[in-house]
Amino acid sequence: MAAIAGVAADRLRSFVERIERLEEEKQALTNDIREVYSEAKGAGFDVKILRQVVRLRKMDAADRSQMEAVLDVYKRALDM
Repeated sequence: MAAIAGVAADRLRSFVERIERLEEEKQALTNDIREVYSEAKGAGFDVKILRQVVRLRKMDAADRSQMEAVLDVYKRALDM
């Protein structure tokens, strides 16, 4: 039973260490993205709009089209 527990502990440690490394990489990427937005802001771009454009580009064209259509209906309903 001790051997089984040892193997399980080693495997668990391996998973935890991999997750920790990935979390570090994720934080580094987050910092890099923040830096790019900062550069864009320094160049005169609106960061809020850039974030929205990035979000829209991630969407499927059909989903984006449907969202824009619903948004248009809502805006018309509110006389915007």
